[in-house]
Amino acid sequence: MNISDLLVPGAVMASLKVQSKKQLLQEVSQRAAQIIRIPERKIFETLTERERLGSTGVGQGIAIPHGRLSDIDAIAGVFARLESPIDYDAVDKQPVDLVFMLLAPEGAGADHLKALARVSRLLRNQQTVEKLRAATKPEALYAILTEPTASTSSRAA
Repeated sequence: MNISDLLVPGAVMASLKVQSKKQLLQEVSQRAAQIIRIPERKIFETLTERERLGSTGVGQGIAIPHGRLSDIDAIAGVFARLESPIDYDAVDKQPVDLVFMLLAPEGAGADHLKALARVSRLLRNQQTVEKLRAATKPEALYAILTEPTASTSSRAA
């Protein structure tokens, strides 16, 4: 599974201005709604419901909010680089500035987990994260996220 299978260029936000976790989830829900043609409110409620189970702030300034929707056929993602880090109740208590939101079909159990693992692996790569934080244009972010070597070559280094 490649990141390009989960993310289209239009789903990348380069310097999102938000003040809170709620506002962030609203913004990524709005962008996702434009791409997958599902009501924004439904996406937001799905993400919020998942956050109630525990924060998807995985540490080191990264969050991977996710949820399942019955109305979609394929896994879809939205990536946002925040202009300023926000409090996200992350596991390490650090503010978040990189967010990769994933939505999966209701019945996509194993694929949903594979997608989460793939995004997590990508965002654990320190070089990739540094490049993402330095990039300011959506096109550059998309190129970094979908680089075929982003998660494979770093293991040898």
